[in-house]
Amino acid sequence: MKTIDELLAEGVAGKRVFVRADLNVPLAGDTITDDGRIRAVQPTIAKLAEAGARVIVASHLGRPKGAPDPAFSLAPAAKRLGELLGADVAFATDTVGSSAKETVAALADGQVAVIENLRFNAGETAKDDAERGAFADQLAELADLYVGDGFGAVHRKHASVFDLPARLPHAAGYLIATEVGVLKKLTAEVKRPYVVVLGGAKVSDKLAVIDQLLGKADRILIGGGMAYTFLYAKGYEVGISLLQKDQVDVVKEYMERAEKSGVELVLPVDVLVSADFPDLKTKAPADYETVDADKIPADKEGLDIGPKTRELYASKIADAETVFWNGPVGVFEHPDYAGGTRAIAQALVDSNAFTVVGGGDSAAAVRTLGFDENAFGHISTGGGASLEYLEGKTLPGLAALEV
Repeated sequence: MKTIDELLAEGVAGKRVFVRADLNVPLAGDTITDDGRIRAVQPTIAKLAEAGARVIVASHLGRPKGAPDPAFSLAPAAKRLGELLGADVAFATDTVGSSAKETVAALADGQVAVIENLRFNAGETAKDDAERGAFADQLAELADLYVGDGFGAVHRKHASVFDLPARLPHAAGYLIATEVGVLKKLTAEVKRPYVVVLGGAKVSDKLAVIDQLLGKADRILIGGGMAYTFLYAKGYEVGISLLQKDQVDVVKEYMERAEKSGVELVLPVDVLVSADFPDLKTKAPADYETVDADKIPADKEGLDIGPKTRELYASKIADAETVFWNGPVGVFEHPDYAGGTRAIAQALVDSNAFTVVGGGDSAAAVRTLGFDENAFGHISTGGGASLEYLEGKTLPGLAALEV
């Protein structure tokens, strides 16, 4: 995989460089609530601009249905990028139309432009190779070189991620190089004890990675909505908690495999439960109680791990050399159910391990709860991409950069 430093050594001054970034940031109206992904790609963009490149930044945001939708405009992201760079960033109101062509043509050496949400064009995510390729051809006309740095999208076989690098000389940006280096420390170069913390809503989202980790991790700590399928498989009643009954047999098999292979699979011993899901908009006080994991009332739902589980999980993390955490262990968006996720984050901070926060909601939780990002070994920008890498899958965006 060619590096951006190699590309810079060859000279990029006056060249149009297409940077596939991941500016898929959460928005409240026009306000960005977490700019972590923009800050993560800033070093690559800044370095190219300093070297005199004419930088064209492209990304997706959300899931528009192949047509323009103001709710998913990249305009706020372009504005924030300009603030971080300390320079004006031009913005094209389309992807490959007249605005994009005119905006790119107007760039001087060292200037940066952002084009509108790539998913406003159906060709970006098309299943049909020809349709995707046609869109990639149009994008290629805008640039001379390609830099892939949108790690959060490399597991997608999309036009700007997979097809476009085949049409232009290409290299990997600093963020992708960092992310891949970190993931190697979680797969090929692991220091032990290796502890994995998995949360999130659905156990089905994590089955493939659990399958792989049963042969690699020393301990797997389970939390979040997915924990209740494990508790049910253990023979406990889980009330109205999130439950995927169709996955119970698979979970039982994994629990048996863990025991046979000597992997410690740790489940909650107590949980916070309520009959009402919390109001996440007003953050109104919640009505909840703490119960043992085998005593969840029939009319209540588990919404966070309890204090005993927080202490247990912290003790399982304390002596680790490597920790990977993906998925909050409770409804952290509400202060009454953020305690479990906060405890996991604090345990990572307190440990002497190499700690990786696996993107997505976990990364958002760390920032929302006020933790110093520098207290962790690495905060990934791509939860889905990280998981698929750990599952052993070939990621289209990385494969395209290696050709």
